[in-house]
Amino acid sequence: MEGKGQWRRRSTRAGLVGLVISLTAAPLAAAPPNPVIQVGVVQRFGEDPQTQIWLEAPAGERLNLRFENNGQPQTLSAPQVVLGLKAEPMAAPDLRERVVLSHHRSFESAEHSAQEWRQRGIEAEIAQPGGWEVWASRQHYNTPLLRRLLIKNLQAQGFGEVHLDSRVVSQVPKLFFQANGYRYHRDRLELSSSGGRTRVVQSGEPPLSRVYAGGLSLQPNAYDTYTLINQVPVETYLRGVVPHEIGPSAPLPAIQAQAVLARTYVLRNLRRFAIDGYQICADTQCQVYRGLSGTVPAADQAIQATRGQVLTYQNELVDALYSSTSGGVTAAFSHVWNGPDRPYLKPVVDSVSGAWNLSRTPLNEETNFRAFMALDQGFNEQGWQLFRWRYDSTLAEIAQDLRQFLGRRQHPLAGLSQVSQVRVTERAPSGRVQVLEIDTNLGSVRLEKDEIVRVLSAPRSLLFYLDPIYAPPQADGSPTLTGYRFVGGGWGHGVGLSQTGSYRLGRMGWNYGRILQFYYPGTALQPIHGGLTLWSDPQATPTSNNPPN
Repeated sequence: MEGKGQWRRRSTRAGLVGLVISLTAAPLAAAPPNPVIQVGVVQRFGEDPQTQIWLEAPAGERLNLRFENNGQPQTLSAPQVVLGLKAEPMAAPDLRERVVLSHHRSFESAEHSAQEWRQRGIEAEIAQPGGWEVWASRQHYNTPLLRRLLIKNLQAQGFGEVHLDSRVVSQVPKLFFQANGYRYHRDRLELSSSGGRTRVVQSGEPPLSRVYAGGLSLQPNAYDTYTLINQVPVETYLRGVVPHEIGPSAPLPAIQAQAVLARTYVLRNLRRFAIDGYQICADTQCQVYRGLSGTVPAADQAIQATRGQVLTYQNELVDALYSSTSGGVTAAFSHVWNGPDRPYLKPVVDSVSGAWNLSRTPLNEETNFRAFMALDQGFNEQGWQLFRWRYDSTLAEIAQDLRQFLGRRQHPLAGLSQVSQVRVTERAPSGRVQVLEIDTNLGSVRLEKDEIVRVLSAPRSLLFYLDPIYAPPQADGSPTLTGYRFVGGGWGHGVGLSQTGSYRLGRMGWNYGRILQFYYPGTALQPIHGGLTLWSDPQATPTSNNPPN
């Protein structure tokens, strides 16, 4: 962290309960705290052994490297470093196993699942080898016998999707880096540029090039690959987030609202990649972050104008969720993910003209929902491309989507060949589909909440209804079902601020505080200070919010 502060973490037997900022007293005129965070900018370097990464200092500057040599620290300087991988044979084949307790589309649902497993007495950890997974703790279940006993016990209790991910490894990718004409074989590397900026170029067609402020490090992760991590102050990090999340053409109040949310979001979510030794990722599973590539003056102005400000509820950072387009109504947390609701994340009709009365005509009634979806005027998002949409999907396409999903989970119905019917069986008051049942030739599959958009290609959100598609009648006059039309609205989860809706509010002259109140009722803007809780687990027993001694 920059300045006079330190992060403090407290835990209980129920798992991680909270993160608290503890800041020493400082004059009111001092700059707000600006902690350094760890962002995984290349998360699984080594999945493709042919990939290389070039690290380059700006012209006239040098990269300063730090690593260990036979247990002793070593440093060197170079204008460019090339990172690569070499498959290294192992002395003997090694059995790599992990007990996968559950699969999830989002961190939010994975975290809820992990806490449920802990409450059952099973230590769990959250991983992201590709999609989000919850693993039985590798430290606690550290032998083949313990892992197999656990799986047998859980499957006997009805947890049929718990399975063992097992593979025999005879070689592993090993990192090397080249600098000043020499090759070094090391598992860890730290570097910084003498001028504070480093260009990172990833091989590919075309190569991906980004410039990052702050330091960089490379280290192993939990998947036999490596993570390239950017250590960057929060306010600098925001320069690489805000323009890519809200867009440079947004009105200034909308960009300011986005800056507050992006700052709040990252500080609340620093626990996401504890298993891999860093804090936050750089893609849509967290927030899009592209370093100093693509910075724009409007976003820089908004970040500076809101510097150090976060959105809070009862002195804790809010779960600052936001999405592209709500479809005319936002959703409660529990309408999309498993877990307790947040009081400030509730369904809000995204309109300032009273386009719909949600309390009088809730959208969990199918007739009400279809009437709502027929409206396209009076909403903040009207005119945006994905405010309303419709996409067709054949039964064969739905079957293929479902097979792929169930196969990854080693589900007993993964061998299905046909889908005969799809139906919505439960809908939330915000209109979001809660349960979708799919009948197959092997049995019925139940998909819930955000799992639905993870599995099926057609829907862009959970805000949709189904219309059957029939082939021309046969000779006997009977119709043949061939697929479904997904008729819906919105893009993304729809919880919290609608970015497209905030455009309209900003153009109406609303300031960013008013925009945030519209989407997060009952919250308060505050500067970062020592009494704020960054995050507390809503499933754990409440504890004091006071920083520990």
